[in-house]
Amino acid sequence: MPFETMAPDVDETRQAGETATELVQRLSEAKARAGGDTANALVIGSDQVAVLGEDILGKPGAHEPACRQLERLSGQVVTFMTGLCLYNSVSGDIQLDMVPFRVHFHDLKEEQIDRYLRREQPYDCAGSFRSEGLGITLFRRMEGDDPTALIGLPLIRLSGMLHAAGVTVP
Repeated sequence: MPFETMAPDVDETRQAGETATELVQRLSEAKARAGGDTANALVIGSDQVAVLGEDILGKPGAHEPACRQLERLSGQVVTFMTGLCLYNSVSGDIQLDMVPFRVHFHDLKEEQIDRYLRREQPYDCAGSFRSEGLGITLFRRMEGDDPTALIGLPLIRLSGMLHAAGVTVP
């Protein structure tokens, strides 16, 4: 299916009192609507956060914060919450959801963390790793209904949304 990609300018700042689910759903919808401003199409918006306990983990931005983040995740279970929005810019219809996916981390050693970060430099990723690369070696187990949610676009749920919007896939 033909498609275009864009990076809409959306302020991703968490609002006071906003839960992780509310945050990713709001940002997914804002991104889809921003993309719909320039197209007569179905527009997909997505956003993801990593959550450890009650804490939303940000993108580390650099090596040292990424080291600290992965040290904190060592031996823990992290939930990745991926917001998904399908916006029909012609009718104004919105389908909105959040797809969770849990990652169980190995007990990580300092040398392993440093070696991984220097190799992949996932400083723009929540959780300080890329599961589609060597980051997968940091995990003991993964669980969830849609493994594609972990990389930021839950394709199983998106397929259902597209079907509900009248798109035949495949």
